[in-house]
Amino acid sequence: MTTFYFVRHGQTEWNLERRFQGAQGDSPLLPGSYEDMKKVAGFLKDKHIDRVYASPLPRAKVTAERIQADLPNEPRLSLHSNIVEVGLGEWEGQAMADVQKKYPEAYDVYKNHLERFEGQGFNGEGYTKAVARFQKMIQEIVANHPDDAVLVVAHGLILTFGMTSLLGIPRDQIRSLGGLSNTSTTIIETKNGQDFDLVKWNETSYLNKDQDAGTTI
Repeated sequence: MTTFYFVRHGQTEWNLERRFQGAQGDSPLLPGSYEDMKKVAGFLKDKHIDRVYASPLPRAKVTAERIQADLPNEPRLSLHSNIVEVGLGEWEGQAMADVQKKYPEAYDVYKNHLERFEGQGFNGEGYTKAVARFQKMIQEIVANHPDDAVLVVAHGLILTFGMTSLLGIPRDQIRSLGGLSNTSTTIIETKNGQDFDLVKWNETSYLNKDQDAGTTI
């Protein structure tokens, strides 16, 4: 059985400011995020992590490196472009409140109708392409690690889209499990790469702090 520990990157300046980051945008991790990364490693230290994969975007890469360094035996880390954040085109770097005003129809799709979210109206990537690349990587990991525990460090939207797709959750119910917080852990297991079972969604108890709109997408 392959056990996945999916971790969202640490909180960044743009997360705090409620700005879209996407696949090209990036902003520095907040100082407090580094302590949160140590807490993630503490949560994972007895999980026997065999391998670490991370998005190459700095906010995810640094998060993965910090967690990896505190894990027993420092499992090998590889960067993989298939788990970069969903491309958000013209929205990247913009405040969510401004996007809501400038792109009201597209923003409404993002907030309320993810079953139709395909990047239309702002030159974004969309659900279908993002999920295809995410699932391709997951299948490769399952094939290469059929009996391992694997840590995957990525981003809020690609993880939400990708993990719910693995679990067979319909697109119009993507948000039914709730949001994903910075440095949260979601645990999913599979025995065959076809059927995936959710063990825990958005585990944050080890962070010992309340989550809000600045930490949760």
